[in-house]
Amino acid sequence: MKFLVAMSLLISSSVFASTTINGAGASFPYPIYSKWFAEYQKSNKEVRFNYKPIGSGGGVRQLIAGTVDFGASDVPLKTKEKKKLKNKVLQIPTVIGAVTIAYNLPEIGSKTLTIDGTTLADIYLGKIKKWNDAKLATLNPGTTLPNRDIAVIRRSDSSGTTAIFTQYLASNSEEWESSVGAGKSVKWKTGFGGKGNDGITALIKATPGALGYIELAYAVNNKLAYFAVKNPSGKAIKPSLSNISSSAKDFVKNLEASAQKELVGSILNGKDQEAYPIAAMTYLLVPVSNDNAATRASIKKFVEWAMDKGQDMAGDLHYAPLPKALRAKILTEVNTL
Repeated sequence: MKFLVAMSLLISSSVFASTTINGAGASFPYPIYSKWFAEYQKSNKEVRFNYKPIGSGGGVRQLIAGTVDFGASDVPLKTKEKKKLKNKVLQIPTVIGAVTIAYNLPEIGSKTLTIDGTTLADIYLGKIKKWNDAKLATLNPGTTLPNRDIAVIRRSDSSGTTAIFTQYLASNSEEWESSVGAGKSVKWKTGFGGKGNDGITALIKATPGALGYIELAYAVNNKLAYFAVKNPSGKAIKPSLSNISSSAKDFVKNLEASAQKELVGSILNGKDQEAYPIAAMTYLLVPVSNDNAATRASIKKFVEWAMDKGQDMAGDLHYAPLPKALRAKILTEVNTL
């Protein structure tokens, strides 16, 4: 009898034995990744994901250190980062998101204001300090803006969201490009720092007069007001699934026309008239060579699921799914895992 009980326990433990996949990185896609991991595990009980949204910079550092099975970043790896990696890494686009410029302005409530890139750069340069500044007033005719200080909120950690945002500012302001530049971490001219998209969101909610940059899902889920941003065609665009998707049109066309091997690139300032200008793809960073074959196979299977059923979930969480042509290329890439 004891033998039968022991055998039963052994069989039971083997059936439910799991592969734990450890990852870390971007907070920008954390809402959709959390959903994906939970849904995937319902039908793949042998796999458990452990993901920490510590920022893109932290994810890259842990990948280099070899303490995670995959990293996540909102910006492609730099050449110097690639050189530090033990193995080749696939950079796999997962969804398209938008960086919104959210604000807390009690005097106007949830009314949508308009902003452009040069004005936004001047705010983060510390040149525009008041909400009723002439530049903001000109962009918002018919709206009485309050004589209130702008509480500038920005990231304090190494962040892919910051890299996207500062690239956008640099593309619209020569002064920003020359004095601050772009990257996951920069020397800010002004503002209060917070950690992660959730930290910035909390600061904006708690601070009347605040303005800060966060991923669209965080703004919507927390019922924050956010700007319509003028795109290169001069049209003020409030981010939505359709105009976030429009931002990727040129990228996909160029990818198909070129011999580019890696599926990475910027989709800022899309040329389409309806494109939201501060959009970006976010990436999983997956080592091609992994000592654990079971982990490698599990990640490959998950990515294949994410390119199919996972994309159908993106819209509900305020991310745009990847274009089908790009998904097909990704499926070819993951076969190398």
